[in-house]
Amino acid sequence: MNARSLALFISILAARSALSADITSEPTLTLAGAKRAAAAAVAYAHAHAAPGATIAVVDAGGHTIYLERLDGTFAAGADISIGKARTAVVFKRPTRGLEEAINKGRTAMVPVAGVTWFTPLQGGIPIVVGSQVVGGIGVSGAASAQQDEELAIAGAEAMQNASVTRVAPPERDEPAAVRHVPATQVAKAFGEGTTGSTLVTAANYRVAASRRDGAGEGEVHLTDTDIFYVLEGSATVITGGALVGSHEIAPGELRGSRIEGGITHRVSKGDVFTIPSGTPHWFKSVDTPFHYYVIKAVDQDG
Repeated sequence: MNARSLALFISILAARSALSADITSEPTLTLAGAKRAAAAAVAYAHAHAAPGATIAVVDAGGHTIYLERLDGTFAAGADISIGKARTAVVFKRPTRGLEEAINKGRTAMVPVAGVTWFTPLQGGIPIVVGSQVVGGIGVSGAASAQQDEELAIAGAEAMQNASVTRVAPPERDEPAAVRHVPATQVAKAFGEGTTGSTLVTAANYRVAASRRDGAGEGEVHLTDTDIFYVLEGSATVITGGALVGSHEIAPGELRGSRIEGGITHRVSKGDVFTIPSGTPHWFKSVDTPFHYYVIKAVDQDG
């Protein structure tokens, strides 16, 4: 290699190095993932008598990937659901908080309403995988604004194990096994939405910062073992027994109105308790504020 060729080769390497330093690796939803989220929302709609809903899923940039309209929906539902999903992604938070802020007099938010996509209405939820927002889901046209949000949450939760597509070279990523979530992000997670949010997602486990403001539905996770660590508050939890009104809201996820029979546990700050996959469980009552970490360990055969 002569001097001129060597100089050219070095300049190409330098250009590549500079370019890689200017590009980050950002995950985003795949089409398959978007359809999976929508399917979970549709399943929840059918199980909870929510006809007429429109479900929209957008990618990490707020661009529409997938839209599904159930029979009986109204024409504007498509635009509204897309707006909710895009707003949740851009603001990286559920749209419910934006609507509440405006209703409580935060008039500084009003000028943003001039942006065509800005839809500060309850029913938009960011989809978070591995502590990063990879997309969003918006729902419009269910029986109520609260039910719009419930459908969106069901869709977002179904994505916690989904694959993502990286749009930049992965060789600069840290090893997949390494996760570091700063304390500020953890604290923020406890205040998001109605139940908190996922902090870390990996192939065989998830870690979430969770909170409960009251009793919940009976649950069965067919492939996940729950490991809880209570940070604050106390609750009465029923395990075992029979799930009343059992119905599937997503693959491997069953819900019911309550549990009959079972064993009663009283859990409080500092306690750790585990619930194996396939075991019915129900937060029968909660003394607020009730904050806890939950690790969902995915069965290898699931």
